[in-house]
Amino acid sequence: MLTIAALILAAAGVMGFQLYKQAKQVQEHENNAIAMLSKLSSGDAETLANAGDTLPQIAHETQQAQDIAHGGLWNAAAKMPFVGTDISTVQGMTTAINGIVQDSVPQFVHVLKTLSGAQIANGDDGVNLQPIIDAAEPLKQANASFQEQVRDFDALPTPSIGMIRSAYDKGEAHLNDLADRVNALLNTFQVLPALLGNGQQRTYAVMAMTPSEMRSSGGLIGSVGELTTSNGTVHIGDFRSNGDYLPFGIGDHSADMKRVFTDEGPLHMSFDIRDLAVFPNTADSAVAMQSVWNRTPWGRNTPLDGVIMVDPVFLQQLIAINGNVTLPDGTVLTGDNTAEFLMNTVYQKYPESETDALFGVVASQAMKSMFSHMDMGKLYKTGEMLGAMAKGRHFTMYAFDEHIEQGIQSAGFTGQTPNSETDPSVGIYLTEQNPSKMGWYIKREAKIQRVNCSDGDLYHVEFMIHNTMTEDEAKNLPMYITGNNSNNTGKAMEKILFYAPQGGSISNLMQLGGKVDAVKETTIDGVNAYETYVQVNPGQMATFTFDVRVSPKASAPLTIDQTPMGWVDDGITYLDPKCDTK
Repeated sequence: MLTIAALILAAAGVMGFQLYKQAKQVQEHENNAIAMLSKLSSGDAETLANAGDTLPQIAHETQQAQDIAHGGLWNAAAKMPFVGTDISTVQGMTTAINGIVQDSVPQFVHVLKTLSGAQIANGDDGVNLQPIIDAAEPLKQANASFQEQVRDFDALPTPSIGMIRSAYDKGEAHLNDLADRVNALLNTFQVLPALLGNGQQRTYAVMAMTPSEMRSSGGLIGSVGELTTSNGTVHIGDFRSNGDYLPFGIGDHSADMKRVFTDEGPLHMSFDIRDLAVFPNTADSAVAMQSVWNRTPWGRNTPLDGVIMVDPVFLQQLIAINGNVTLPDGTVLTGDNTAEFLMNTVYQKYPESETDALFGVVASQAMKSMFSHMDMGKLYKTGEMLGAMAKGRHFTMYAFDEHIEQGIQSAGFTGQTPNSETDPSVGIYLTEQNPSKMGWYIKREAKIQRVNCSDGDLYHVEFMIHNTMTEDEAKNLPMYITGNNSNNTGKAMEKILFYAPQGGSISNLMQLGGKVDAVKETTIDGVNAYETYVQVNPGQMATFTFDVRVSPKASAPLTIDQTPMGWVDDGITYLDPKCDTK
């Protein structure tokens, strides 16, 4: 019996050593594949369209990894206690990645290769819509295949062995990033024909907003431009400052919005042009904008088809794609400094009376370049950018035509309070109550951790508001930035609305730090929400903690939909779950 036991241990040792050697081979093949895939996906459209030489190499690596991981030794190990689940995960990883490379990516590359040979530009300031229309369905099929494979990867059991967990996490991060980019491109392809007037002329109000003075959907509206499209041709009219709109009254709004933002204060919103981003839903901002537009001499005879809301971060991304903007005084705005200039520098260097006009100048030039001299490379970059910016609410739009708006909503381009049970989100919307330009100094961070994984998963959320302005800055910066009330200089004074996920709930909402009003439940236009007000002095921080239960129908992790900040990073960190998520 001792001899038999020794033989079994020896056999297990040999098996373990062989499995380890093969695991290192699988790791090498997968690392090579993901490195090449990442390099390919981070390239421009031309690189992707001409991926014929690279794809076979990637496919060879992923096929080798799959073949090794599904050999007899691995199949046997997958049935063993303790390590079997991790072995199965590795097998699933190789299958998913190989499927992506063998099936989904070639479809995507074929679409781009076809587009690269098409005539995209329609003159200097227009887009030939037909190639985009033709590419939308094949791209949709490629995206569906790709997203399914990525979901299969995400659904694999989380490994416990360190080496496998590291490889899994790395692969998951790369694949989900690529999935987001592909999805963003598809969304843009589906929306562009309607936006650019396929079959008829359309007029949109382009509302330039600044999160330096936060409103729920973005920030104070500094200027409004006119975008006219017809069969792909684009014309950008001059941007008028908000002062041009003030004589024409306030925007339409509900009784609940008046109660929350005007009656309750402490800053009493007027709902004139400056406050039309105070609504969490883009649709409400659009209706309010239309009501003001119809009273103006330039708008009353020009029916408005919709609105486009943009902020300095969006303009910065446009400039990064299309080239620098030079202001009349020689200041050069780039893909790196535009957001800070428009949200902070401009208020330090220029008279107050000139700031809105400068915002309009930048917005006009950036928007005019958006569709000029279009080619496949620019279309590819613009498509990715629009999707990413819409996700962070730096760019949103709404169309009054229900059919068109349905497509815009499906693409995720219309800002909305949480409305999906399958893709749950918490809505957190801030409106500055200190008339100031403090938004540049208000940094927000959030931590999300899943703490229960039964039906209707439970998450714990920490949401932090940090006033990074120093006491010296509060004393020395212009009052236009720090606030025109000497009692509130440098203070962040935020009205905050919390919305639970659709089909879910918020509980145990508590606050630490800062001067705060008691959190109260309220109903806003038929939707339950929580409302509070917090004051955060220079250098201080306020933290809100709460639990979120999502719908049993949820098929994606909880996210946060929030008022945009002055940068791309949303400040959200996902902590390791406290329960088995698979």
